[in-house]
Amino acid sequence: MNKPLAGIRVIDLTHMLSGPYCAMILADLGAETIKVEPIQGEGTRKLLATDPKNSLEGMGAYYITLNRNKQSVCIDLKSDAGKQVFYELVKKSDVVVNNFGAGVPKRLGIDYETLKDINPKIITCSVTGFGNDGPKFKRPAFDQVAQATGGGMSITGTDKNNPVRAGIPIGDLGGGMFAVMGIQSALIERATSGKGQDVDISMLDCQVSMLNYMATMHFLSGDNPYPIGNSHFVHVPYNTYQTSDGFIVIAVITDNFWKNLNEVVKCPEFDDPKYDGQPGRWADKDYIDAKLNDILSKNTSAHWIAQLEEKRIPCAPVNNLSDALNDEQVLHRKMVVELKHPNGKSTKGPGNPIKFSRTNEESFSAAPVLGQDTHTVLSELLEMSEERIAQLINDGTIRGTVHV
Repeated sequence: MNKPLAGIRVIDLTHMLSGPYCAMILADLGAETIKVEPIQGEGTRKLLATDPKNSLEGMGAYYITLNRNKQSVCIDLKSDAGKQVFYELVKKSDVVVNNFGAGVPKRLGIDYETLKDINPKIITCSVTGFGNDGPKFKRPAFDQVAQATGGGMSITGTDKNNPVRAGIPIGDLGGGMFAVMGIQSALIERATSGKGQDVDISMLDCQVSMLNYMATMHFLSGDNPYPIGNSHFVHVPYNTYQTSDGFIVIAVITDNFWKNLNEVVKCPEFDDPKYDGQPGRWADKDYIDAKLNDILSKNTSAHWIAQLEEKRIPCAPVNNLSDALNDEQVLHRKMVVELKHPNGKSTKGPGNPIKFSRTNEESFSAAPVLGQDTHTVLSELLEMSEERIAQLINDGTIRGTVHV
């Protein structure tokens, strides 16, 4: 396999979105990813599974996207026998990732302190709402809770009386992405120390990190920023503008862009020297936006984009999903890929955004049916006998098929 994480084995104990997204990225990058599910299956399997518009052969959009390139092994981790099977997997793995609630891994006996005695090189990663310590770390959390607590919702939207969450679930996805960074960092460190460690990812921490310079501005000024829609608190014009058939964005972040913009829109009022610098444009921000909306509404988005791009002015159409997923640049970058069902049918979904010059293989195996790989993993990886596998199935410890 010509992928950068080939040779790394990950045990994926995750559910819903933040954890599965982390494990999906690791799997896309080549890690052998074994999804360990409860006997009844991980909860995401049921999401949209019976929705005829958003499912494929009984697999909902969530599951078929997040679980590509993974194997499914069903183990009852609440039973002693199931836990023993899991521990045998840990002995032969590099990473265990979960997004259980804080304290659950320890209660199940699958926390780092337990697993490091089984495999001193094991790296564990927990993605939780608030981390594994602190005064309120046991609170339940999903995407919107992280977005709200982290402050981002207070600066998203059009006014301070109507806070809005991001349309993309950045609370969950941010946690998953930072988890990948943490796991890869621990793998690199292990190459030197020979030891594993625990990676503690808080979705709240990730949201605060992504406040970035805005948090620093708050500490410097003491001000709490408020939502300003799609405009900017420094640059003018920098906003969404209506055309005759849709919307475009324009981002004038230097004075040279302003000069080039006026060559396109040909507005006499914009020739006033006071607009040559940012302070003058900022003072008349609402007037400039209104004039641009009036001018741009008289022609199509494609007309304006062509002229703006010719002048090298940062701009873009506001795409809906159909537009975005059919964009020639997106397609060229292989960001739309085939997602398969185990029965051979397929749909399309987003590709892997991490591109490599050398280890550049991109392949996406079908999201597995429940317990599809239990027998293969136990018999081949763990070298377990058919008799023991059959007994574990009969006892309800695992779910799979008996091979005679």
